[in-house]
Amino acid sequence: MTYADLQEALRVLGLGERATLKEIKARHRELVKRHHPDAGTTGDPDAIRKVNAAYKVLLDYVSDFRFSFAEEEFFEQNPEERIWMQFADDPLWGK
Repeated sequence: MTYADLQEALRVLGLGERATLKEIKARHRELVKRHHPDAGTTGDPDAIRKVNAAYKVLLDYVSDFRFSFAEEEFFEQNPEERIWMQFADDPLWGK
């Protein structure tokens, strides 16, 4: 897989630079319902193939990705928690 493949998969699924696994699965489900030859409105078999291929690329990338559970990464993913930790002991804002 190349970075271009990853970007193409994001474009096909209509996802931004950041997406959760839940968002990826929901978007795939939505596009499959739209483009499926039996139930969808387009009836284009090539569209469903592109959607499924893009989904496979993203799942492969996510399954091989190494997640960081470091404190700094946690606070980057949860900025409200960083703010809470900064002001937790403040008598006005915290406890």
